[in-house]
Amino acid sequence: MALRFLRRRRTEATTMTVVEHLDELRRRLVISVMALGVGGIAGWFLFPSVFTALTNAFCDFMSEPAHRVLALDPRNPCKLAYNTIPEPFLMKIKLVAFIAFVVALPVILYQFWRFVTPGLLPRERRYAAPFVLVSIGLFVLGGWFAMLTLPKGLDFLLGFAGTERVVIVLSIAKYIGFVMLLIVAFGAAFEFPVILVSLTLAGVLSSQQLRRARRYAVLGISVAAAVITPSQDIFTMTAMMVPLLIFYELSILISRILKR
Repeated sequence: MALRFLRRRRTEATTMTVVEHLDELRRRLVISVMALGVGGIAGWFLFPSVFTALTNAFCDFMSEPAHRVLALDPRNPCKLAYNTIPEPFLMKIKLVAFIAFVVALPVILYQFWRFVTPGLLPRERRYAAPFVLVSIGLFVLGGWFAMLTLPKGLDFLLGFAGTERVVIVLSIAKYIGFVMLLIVAFGAAFEFPVILVSLTLAGVLSSQQLRRARRYAVLGISVAAAVITPSQDIFTMTAMMVPLLIFYELSILISRILKR
């Protein structure tokens, strides 16, 4: 199947030399880096609002049992701590970089699609806009799902902290870093159906192959959910695994509709 796919591209797609491919790749990378730069400028100004939202959300996410194992002031149980002198600066850089990535994501996805467009047939190139829009929508959905599962995951993990004599001094940089990693992990995982449908449109996979590989897909998704999730607790892994299984079945259905 893969050989037929490559042969079809050589005979029907626009022919480009290696130098032209490298030049095109360089141009797409430059545009993506410029988008990240613009996103970084936006992130620098958006930092106070995002930082305040994330720190305020900490109190909303924490349940009473979780509060009892944290080394916090009872008069203000929502305070988090900086553990080192450079930590405030490093945390701001990391959060600004995260905001830059989110802002630049539509441009990066579009540049990726434009890079592979010369290797596609004319009838396949019309999927450029849906590809970008669906990819962005799934990433946002994954981020929302991550925030939805965060309270249960934190309660589960902090439940192992011990008694009132053993408490946790929670670093704000570690907390925000954990939240960002969780959002990226869910956002990237939710791109799974886009990859499958793109491969079926390209002729690399078919709905029959996806159906035959269902049992292996279930095992692979389960392992991936256990590895990708930064907390690796049962609530977060289940929250990632179930949507991916649903996405797999939807990919089979879409492939059948497209007669692939």
